[in-house]
Amino acid sequence: MYDLVTTRHFMRSAKKFLHKHPDLRGRLATLIDDLINDPFQPHLKLHALGGKLDGIFAANITHSYRVTLSLKITEKEIILLDIGSHDEVYKKG
Repeated sequence: MYDLVTTRHFMRSAKKFLHKHPDLRGRLATLIDDLINDPFQPHLKLHALGGKLDGIFAANITHSYRVTLSLKITEKEIILLDIGSHDEVYKKG
């Protein structure tokens, strides 16, 4: 099990995201539960980002929407950073 940490930015983004996409509330909850249990489950499609976002990971909520996170394996900690569409979360680097 991993410890989950949320940033203030993530909480604001998540609130806006869920206001626009209330139908994805369950999928986001499932994604977070699965990340806490084992972030390397294949269905999460966890992948490392590069370039300006080097050191950041992303996991899929759906094909179009992602959660970005920092993963500290030695401390077993997941820090949620952002949520949004593919273009929204990847352009912020």
